[in-house]
Amino acid sequence: MNYQQTEIDVIIIGGGQAALSTAYFLKRKKIPFIILDDQDQAGGAWQHAWESLRLFSPNTWSSLSGWMMPTTEQTYPTRNEVIQYLSAYEHRYQFPVVRPVHIDRVESHAGYLDVYAKEKFWRAKAVVSATGTWSQPFIPDYDGRENFQGIQLHSAHYINAAPFKNKKIIVVGGGNSGAQILAEVSQVAQTIWVTQTPPQFLSDDVDGRVLFLRATERLKAQQEGRAIDQPVGGLGDIVMIDSVKEARERGVLHSQAPFKSFTADAVVWPDGSKEQVDAVIWCTGFKASLDHLRSLGVIESDDSVDVKNGRSVKIPHLWLVGYGEWTGMASTTIIGVSRTARAAVDEIENYLSGI
Repeated sequence: MNYQQTEIDVIIIGGGQAALSTAYFLKRKKIPFIILDDQDQAGGAWQHAWESLRLFSPNTWSSLSGWMMPTTEQTYPTRNEVIQYLSAYEHRYQFPVVRPVHIDRVESHAGYLDVYAKEKFWRAKAVVSATGTWSQPFIPDYDGRENFQGIQLHSAHYINAAPFKNKKIIVVGGGNSGAQILAEVSQVAQTIWVTQTPPQFLSDDVDGRVLFLRATERLKAQQEGRAIDQPVGGLGDIVMIDSVKEARERGVLHSQAPFKSFTADAVVWPDGSKEQVDAVIWCTGFKASLDHLRSLGVIESDDSVDVKNGRSVKIPHLWLVGYGEWTGMASTTIIGVSRTARAAVDEIENYLSGI
């Protein structure tokens, strides 16, 4: 195949908040880069989120570096407001974006990383992988799941409650997505909420601001070797946004332990009893979207990459930003990814300078 080649200092793979945050710091340092995004337009994975999704931090705590998200209609920004902000942010800073382009693989050659997409490839001195997790929804193994004749839908593909009207639905998963989707679906359907452990509800006055501050304090204490006495509150705990409060008032915000298997039209509970259900909505999280890196031999058995401060241990000119705690504290959040992106770009600058 005759490849069309382009050479650049840094390539960012992905076009969501992690990619934009990294691009912001690269541009500040005047390091040449391009963004390769497989989406048709700006907004990253937010384009695929369900219609009623809300962040659980206000706009001032849901912003990337350099430019605050404009004031939103209500306290907590909607999915569409996030997409509009990310699109405007990309345009504001005039980032060089090529889309849509799906990356097939990345290869290492003579100190460079070659990024391939069909008949094209780009050669880079350094690569930042920022593809997130949306395209790799995780569904746990349940006996008989393949035989279930009802609807099965992961939160990655949930849009709204309309298809579930007057049906009997199980929502699986105890995080914010599970709580928000349960709150919505339970308005039109009979719902059962299944969680591995009892869901952790935060007090009504706690939102993403408090969680981020607590997580930051935990990180500082860990770095300094201190133990701190801190109230419960991780980034996965359920924030009581208005729709979730309303579900609590209706008495539907209670969960039960998992069922053990499926039949064609029912689930089987641990005591052997069966319960007919029409659909299961899996709010069970995601794995990192890393298939484009398999050719580098860096993906471990747990579907992560061995990194030190977000930098690949095996490929020293490869960085990963925004995949989860293993790539940086709170790096999957809009506000949290800036810290990780800034640190990665500082390292990239040193690497390119030969320091």
